[in-house]
Amino acid sequence: MGEFIGIRFGRVCPLTGKIEWVYLPHHKYDGIGAFASILRNCGANLNTLPTISYPTIRSWCPLFRVIPELLKPRSVLHWDSAVTGVSNKDITVEASNAVAWHVFSQEETTKIQRASKAKGVTVNSLLLESLNRSIQPSISTPSKSMPWMIPVNLRGLVAQKVDTANHSSYVAIKIASQDSVQDIHDNIYRKLEQGQHWANWKSYELTKALPKALKRKIIDTNRAMIQWNLGSFSNLGVWDSDCDLQDEYGSAPWVFVPPVLKVQMIGAGCVTFQGRLSLALQAHPHLTTSR
Repeated sequence: MGEFIGIRFGRVCPLTGKIEWVYLPHHKYDGIGAFASILRNCGANLNTLPTISYPTIRSWCPLFRVIPELLKPRSVLHWDSAVTGVSNKDITVEASNAVAWHVFSQEETTKIQRASKAKGVTVNSLLLESLNRSIQPSISTPSKSMPWMIPVNLRGLVAQKVDTANHSSYVAIKIASQDSVQDIHDNIYRKLEQGQHWANWKSYELTKALPKALKRKIIDTNRAMIQWNLGSFSNLGVWDSDCDLQDEYGSAPWVFVPPVLKVQMIGAGCVTFQGRLSLALQAHPHLTTSR
């Protein structure tokens, strides 16, 4: 359908400070699986991949509960004209060049972890609150609630043919302009408690056998997700203990960002590798490509 669904990874060269980009397709991998595949190719000894940390039971019940919400019309937020682009070309790797990234030092990473712990929230929630606050002025109606997708790793409860394949579902949250970081944290875990990640996983299981034309129709009419999303925010977690790489770069920092879509135009990713947290942000080419 013209969208580029490569998951973007970058390795910072310790000699030049420049970044080398690698793309792996989302239809074959999720973020954890793609990163594990890259690290294994670099010599890392990764026998097992991270499993879901939230206690949950696989069930069809959340899907039945969410059906009324699935049938509702999708509410779309509109970007301010100052940040919308005019690109009409196909969405390719070259076109998706609106990317920014940053790698924190080990000391800064520790401070961020301590700050989140002091607030009684996860690093995820702390970062998402900052990201949402930064982007809010670029929405033409910034007072409206901002919808975000948060991927959920289901390894340990579901199994694909290979451990690097796509094992991810998601929860969808909305952040009101007055929400605190604690509100955002509670909202995420409320969705997990309700089993929304299972509702989404089961809905995709049910619809995977549909004819391709009908799948395109579902995507075109914005029905492939439980809500239209401003973007996705994905955290690959902490990769420290088993990543002694044997290649020339050793423990050089990595950055990661999920794909962007016309119905989800911001991709934000973070990963902690060898004690250093990195952040990356990507905008869809239909938005501006201005730094």
